Amino acid sequence: MTSPPRVPLADRLARMTSSSTLRVLQMTEKLRAEGIDVISLGAGEPDFPTPENIREAAITAIEAGFTKYTSAGGIADLRRAIIERMRRDFGGEYGMEEVIATVGGKQAIFEAIAAIVNPGDEVLIPAPFWVTFPEVVHFCGGTPVLIDTEPTQFQLTADAVRERITPKTKLLVVNSPNNPTGRVVPAEEMRRIVEVAAEHNIWVLIDDCYLYFVYPPVAPFSAIGLPSELRDRCLVTGSFSKTYAMTGWRIGYALGPSEWIKAMLMIQSHSTSNPTSISQYAAIEAFAGRQDSVREMLDEYRRRRDWLIPALNDIPGITCVMPEGAFYALPNVRGVLADDLPTSRALADALLEHAGVAVTSGSAFGAEGYIRLSYATALDDLQRAVERIRDFLDRR
Repeated sequence: MTSPPRVPLADRLARMTSSSTLRVLQMTEKLRAEGIDVISLGAGEPDFPTPENIREAAITAIEAGFTKYTSAGGIADLRRAIIERMRRDFGGEYGMEEVIATVGGKQAIFEAIAAIVNPGDEVLIPAPFWVTFPEVVHFCGGTPVLIDTEPTQFQLTADAVRERITPKTKLLVVNSPNNPTGRVVPAEEMRRIVEVAAEHNIWVLIDDCYLYFVYPPVAPFSAIGLPSELRDRCLVTGSFSKTYAMTGWRIGYALGPSEWIKAMLMIQSHSTSNPTSISQYAAIEAFAGRQDSVREMLDEYRRRRDWLIPALNDIPGITCVMPEGAFYALPNVRGVLADDLPTSRALADALLEHAGVAVTSGSAFGAEGYIRLSYATALDDLQRAVERIRDFLDRR
């Protein structure tokens, strides 16, 4: 019997790696299928239901027959709702040709990078980083250039950006609040960062996925609120997934220079075409409707954060910076690594296998010696998970 022919995969895939967060999810599901009790702190997914008013808007759309194709870049009412929300909250003025609705925030990021990065271009990415950023750059033939933020406790600065610029630098990616650190770039520092980029003719992609999940006294801030001469250097992407617990609805957006948006629209028209019609109508209600659910989720995340970070710092060998936004903790675990657990991935695998706690290795985010924990899960589960981690480390 002859073996099947080998598929000649594209060379570009050789530069990419699979998602580590997906790997953790698959391993967790496998253990749970075997009847093992696993507490998952790996997924960056809100544990809240999509708010009722948003669900009702989707039902109304279905019953009204809004189930057909739409314009590839989203219906006009949704794009207007996005523009109006950003104008109301941050003062930015955008035209309809400067906004696009996408199939989740991830598609917006993919299209934004694909539309501007050529083979050989360098893209500045602060580390730790969301796992997808460098992989999309690799896919497009670009070169990720990492900015190490560990010396400043994961706070990105304009000086750090300036130091990594070369004649090949085309794009800077900024994610604030940051996944996986939860750190937030202050408004004045964000302005200085974009000023540095403008000085060197560099474009800026800003991922606002966790924009509204910041903890007082920090207030939400977006580059959308920068002066027009700086804002015109930026493309801002956002998502309804986290803010409104709409991860499965797959709806996101981007605002930026019309040429950049037009290029993204061309990519989208030949890939997914329009975002799901029903999700678009739900997203209009999310942005235009009542916002009490966002405040309730934020209050609960803050309660969990305020318990979790001191609890982690109380474990010998572990230290953790207090996050100002999102719902992630990135504790430093170098103090518990040893010959039997030499890396953060080895520790993450051991915690899953021997303690029933799923976390993600910091190496996936460019932060070896750290692990990422999501506190988008019930406080009781967080408490049980920390106790299991402590017990496992005590038994070693």
